[in-house]
Amino acid sequence: MIDLILAIFILIGGIVLVIFSSKYAVKHSAMLATALGISPIIIGITLVSIGTDISEIFNSIISCSLGHGDIDVGDSVGSDLTQLTLVFGLLPIVCGAFHIHRRDIIILGSCEVLSLIMIFSIVEKGYITRLNAIFMVFSLTIYIWLIYSTNKDNIQHRIEHLEITQPSKKKRYHLLIAVIGFGGVTISAYAIVQSVIFISQSINVHEYIISFFILAIGTSLPELVVDIHALRAGHHGIAIGDIVGSCIVDSTLSIGIGQVFFPQAVTAELAVPTVLYTLIVSIIVIITVAVRQKIDKKAGVFFILLYLSSYFLLFNIMV
Repeated sequence: MIDLILAIFILIGGIVLVIFSSKYAVKHSAMLATALGISPIIIGITLVSIGTDISEIFNSIISCSLGHGDIDVGDSVGSDLTQLTLVFGLLPIVCGAFHIHRRDIIILGSCEVLSLIMIFSIVEKGYITRLNAIFMVFSLTIYIWLIYSTNKDNIQHRIEHLEITQPSKKKRYHLLIAVIGFGGVTISAYAIVQSVIFISQSINVHEYIISFFILAIGTSLPELVVDIHALRAGHHGIAIGDIVGSCIVDSTLSIGIGQVFFPQAVTAELAVPTVLYTLIVSIIVIITVAVRQKIDKKAGVFFILLYLSSYFLLFNIMV
């Protein structure tokens, strides 16, 4: 029992550490890139776009390297569902109603749906090959181009928000902080994966279920924090671009990067219903937002109910 409690605390501590470490890793990497003369547009498309998904990316690499592909897929797919429902639902409750351009949500949402369809076609086979993983990662380049084309003004706002346009320190300083940040992300990701494995074995619950329902909430916290700040600053488009953009990254790079180096088997009987439910819910959320062109408290409650329904529907199916 003491070991289980310790593992839970390690899991929580790892999530907290990965949030802070990823923030500094991304910020100072961007500042270093700026100091080296790299275009702010390139920084925005790459570092800023995937910044809030660093935790899922490193979890993918660590979990697959340890032979636990279910943690990789469970965390990434669970993060998709959590961000599109729970995070989307909490924002209007915390920050008030905000409007969304129909074109933005349709383009970004279509990319998310396509990426989930690709995941479904792969995980139903019970194994992610290296070729499949490479294709998943490569497909992100197409989606990033679409994200940038749709959301380039908001990406520029995020660059300014991170204060990376005029680095005030030397290159070595930013390099050191970035390395420390990525080191913290690596250590915390390893701690997270090991704690999930131990908790799974201790309470006899499959690690995919723990990753999908619990770990995904923790790794989705960076998106919630960024989006709350964005909405309070009046940058509504940043919140939308970050949530749906992060889901696209989760459905491509985050889930595939670990499999590129360490292809793993996936428990299809658990992965298939979760991906299918996430796909259906994504379509419902996208259509709802596109038709109403705003997210208010009514929509927020509806999205949260969609998330809570996963516990009743999916948990009963998988346990």
